Amino acid sequence: MGHVIVVDLGFGDAGKGTVVDWLCSRGPEPVHTVARFNGGAQAAHNVVTPDGRHHTFAQFGSGTFTPGVRTHLSRFTLVDPLALAAEAAHLAALGVRDALDRLTADHDALLTTPYHQAANRAREAARGAARHGSCGMGIGETAAYALWNDAAPRVGDCLSPARLRQRLGAVRDWYLASFPGGPSVPEVEACLDAFLAFGERVRVVDGDYLAGVLHQGNVVFEGAQGVLLDEWHGFHPYTTWSTTTFANAETLLAEAGEGGARLGVLRAYATRHGPGPFVTEDPALTSDLPDRHNGRGPWQGVFRVGHLDLVALKYALRASGGADALALTHLDVAEARRDLMACTDYEMDGRLEPGPAHDLGHQSDLTQRLLTARPVYEPLIDPVGTVEEASRTPVALHSHGPTSTDKRATRLIGRW
Repeated sequence: MGHVIVVDLGFGDAGKGTVVDWLCSRGPEPVHTVARFNGGAQAAHNVVTPDGRHHTFAQFGSGTFTPGVRTHLSRFTLVDPLALAAEAAHLAALGVRDALDRLTADHDALLTTPYHQAANRAREAARGAARHGSCGMGIGETAAYALWNDAAPRVGDCLSPARLRQRLGAVRDWYLASFPGGPSVPEVEACLDAFLAFGERVRVVDGDYLAGVLHQGNVVFEGAQGVLLDEWHGFHPYTTWSTTTFANAETLLAEAGEGGARLGVLRAYATRHGPGPFVTEDPALTSDLPDRHNGRGPWQGVFRVGHLDLVALKYALRASGGADALALTHLDVAEARRDLMACTDYEMDGRLEPGPAHDLGHQSDLTQRLLTARPVYEPLIDPVGTVEEASRTPVALHSHGPTSTDKRATRLIGRW
């Protein structure tokens, strides 16, 4: 099969988890490891097994239901030991009792602490009606803190009690000074014990580990969130502090002298969780197409639904450098709903084009123009053909439901 990078080409929630699960459980060749390459505990990749079990994967790879498939948290991930323990407990209740035994974490990966999470919630609450739609899990605060502080806590610190205590204390002091009156947080010693327990339970590895894994067998790289939320290519400020394109995974592959196929994932209709521009949003669809595993969240807000957006799809492909193939999910919904449309153009000032690298001014300008853009629609008669023609990319995986048995491969990806 070769290595495969799975990336969401929308605002997230397109079904990356179900695609990764299919690759691991029913794909053409065995998968050795699922490597996470961005984001952290805010990821919410829903997987339903053929026997009806359901788990929302956040930090564990979405192939974990398949016996023997490992998870590697690369240096580009943000690791939350407390959330990881809760996720492992839920998997154990579902019969997957060895998830932690199959987990490795890069010693350089940043740690998300209760202090980052509290700061995230305090900052978002202070925005009032101008909230950005954060997940409230501390991801942005973890990334931002590390930009100005070389002593930000990392996974490797969980093997060094003295250093970890010092670094946790520094984060707590920063939080208390920056957000007086914010949510209460635990004492350093309580947090220290939990993080040291994580270091004892999980195998912490160095940067050379993944290269060895890549040489041993097929690896699926599982992205979090979507390209339209990318920190540099998304519509600022309604974005994530994370590179959501193929870039991080390709860096890890290149370091090992390896390559991988780019698999982009999208729904046959559009969705968005939280505020921000959403040109094809249709309030009627939001009420008519509830998502069993996605609803209103206390921080993100409402789960919004709209029509297939081919303009946004082409933007995501340009921003991420294109894909080798696509996985099109929720085809069962599109085939049952004849009122779904395909947006082929926008009525707006200017065009939707990615800006220069790290130009948030350009992205902010796009946001303002998208907030007043109007969609131009055509009937969505043939979802697969419509997506292939617009994207000039083959749809290699058709998904007609949540489980791996609801999916069918029709084209080749990489060495398939």
